[in-house]
Amino acid sequence: MTWPSADCGVGGGGAPEPPPVAGASWWARFREERRSQFHELQRSLYAVLRNPLSVVGMAIVGLFLLVAAAGPSLVPYPEDAAGATHLAKKLTAPNAAHWFGTDEVGRDIFTMVVVGTRLTLRISLIVVGVAMLIGVPLGILAGFVGGWIGETVMRVTDVFLAVPGLILAIAIVASLGPGITNAMIALSLVWWPGYVRLVQGKTLSIKTEPFIEAARCVGSHRWRIAFGEILPNLASPILVKASMDMGLAILAAASLGFIGIGAQPPTPEWGAMIGTGRNYLPDRWWYATFPGGAIFLTVLGWNLLGDGLRDVLDPRSRL
Repeated sequence: MTWPSADCGVGGGGAPEPPPVAGASWWARFREERRSQFHELQRSLYAVLRNPLSVVGMAIVGLFLLVAAAGPSLVPYPEDAAGATHLAKKLTAPNAAHWFGTDEVGRDIFTMVVVGTRLTLRISLIVVGVAMLIGVPLGILAGFVGGWIGETVMRVTDVFLAVPGLILAIAIVASLGPGITNAMIALSLVWWPGYVRLVQGKTLSIKTEPFIEAARCVGSHRWRIAFGEILPNLASPILVKASMDMGLAILAAASLGFIGIGAQPPTPEWGAMIGTGRNYLPDRWWYATFPGGAIFLTVLGWNLLGDGLRDVLDPRSRL
């Protein structure tokens, strides 16, 4: 294995790192070491709040997060989300008692959509989170170490990227069996290559910067350089990609539910609700319309937030 090295002009290798300030807490030392990065973060947050796209996106996402947190305890018919049936009220049009109407067994669709918000956001958070946990370290390893290790990581990544993600996810779920857990596993397994490709390219650029050479010269350990110097400088592109991927993950999970291999009844998942509701179109339009509207607004919010973050954190993308 060949690790990156630097010619620091010192015969015996790099000098040891300066000792920490005596009596200072670890948080104080961390803030002192990262003072410039904290300042840049504050400037970025201020710029995000001045960007209309970011503000609108944050408002929509914040609303759905609030619904996910508090909505299930405020819905009018919580028993419907657990699978209760009311056949006497099946396929009732929207009215004062049922704002979004009822489904084929009389369950309140408003309750199902609100409760499904928490499930949908949890699926997308898990999928994107697992993909980042796999893809980011592998991307840093491929870009920083290079050699046969980097080549191996990137060739495996190319194999996954060669197959359309949704098709591969469908194949994985079909082999594992239908269900939310298997759907999340499948989506996580097809989502990480995008982070490897992004992080590897950024790492190749960052590792030639002067501050990386300086870190090598003062004797910093290779893993400290990789995850203490390079990783913090990858935060902006990773954050932008993650915010955009949240919307895509929601669409992918809904697609699996729509074709019947994701969430299974009576789980209140938006894609599964649309898949069942399409059988009653166009007369019972409310069944598929309201879950579809929830997907549209949620994905719109994450996309607007991602676009705003990209414009603020990466001004070159506007050129």
